[in-house]
Amino acid sequence: MSSQFTNEDVNEDLDAGSRVGEDHIAGQLPPEPSTGALRAELSGYAIGLLLAAVLTVAAFFSLDSHAIYGPGIVMAVVVLGLAQVGVHLVFFLHMTTSPDNTNNVLALAFGLLIVCIVVFGTIWAMYHMNHNMM
Repeated sequence: MSSQFTNEDVNEDLDAGSRVGEDHIAGQLPPEPSTGALRAELSGYAIGLLLAAVLTVAAFFSLDSHAIYGPGIVMAVVVLGLAQVGVHLVFFLHMTTSPDNTNNVLALAFGLLIVCIVVFGTIWAMYHMNHNMM
């Protein structure tokens, strides 16, 4: 028995649907996936990958070339990095403004708060220890 796949088999698999990124109430079955959902998800991932790669190449290009004024290179890399964070949040972590994403956004905000407290608290403590040692 040889198993030969045709394009129709692959298209059926891609149109089978996917439940990635869908929220549902605990204890209840998730809603049935819509037709073509997997194809839409894969195209979203491909767009995200392309945008992330373009932003990475742009950051390296801004460092290598003289297209950007010297002191502005750091700001350009920071802006490109923040844009890449946005691409990752939207295309890969599926952060949207829909009401079901409230918990995800709050968890992200809390994580950022903790990171800021740790980083700035450490800098503050080191500054004051350095000042008191003088």
